[in-house]
Amino acid sequence: MTTAPGVAARAQIGLLGGSFDPVHNAHLALARSAIDSLTLDALLWIPTGNAWQKARALTPAADRIAMLRLAIADDERQRIDTCEVDRAGPSYMIDTVLALQGRHPRARLWLLLGQDQLSNLPSWHRWRDLVSRVGFAVANRGGVAAVTPAELLAAGATVVEVPLAPMTISSTEIRQRVAEGQGVASLVPAAVARYIDEHKLYRNPHRS
Repeated sequence: MTTAPGVAARAQIGLLGGSFDPVHNAHLALARSAIDSLTLDALLWIPTGNAWQKARALTPAADRIAMLRLAIADDERQRIDTCEVDRAGPSYMIDTVLALQGRHPRARLWLLLGQDQLSNLPSWHRWRDLVSRVGFAVANRGGVAAVTPAELLAAGATVVEVPLAPMTISSTEIRQRVAEGQGVASLVPAAVARYIDEHKLYRNPHRS
């Protein structure tokens, strides 16, 4: 497991979870913006192991993690935590947060989300426990204010916004473009584009 060694006890730690299938430039822009606007000591990328809310099969974790490593390169503030990949069963964020709090009991945790994820959060497993343990940092795309569901407000959720320029990039689009033989060099880091090509990922359209 890749952890976050050397993080101060009272650190501000951002958590960016997802399938990252593949990681793309909008993910990276959100990570950099969160680090700067929240003054994070570390940002942990948490690739999903068993995505219980996704119907499609994910690309093998080894490939998704390899692409993440290429994407964040040598930025010491950004690390990969493989706890969800290493853990059996569905990947529930509350289990991840509990594990991280066990390792960093005095740290302040911020869970990075998009507006769609924030709106859907009341459907998450044990979401009220999450509300009591983390703050939520939501991408503010192009000045459009985040809308917090009434259930979260009633539960006392802490929600802050992270500025993010409008970027219409999705992993689904990237997988579809590769399956159709189109280039993705403008959507992902160059090293990730090379990895996708060299390992022949996403060429089967049925995995999109």
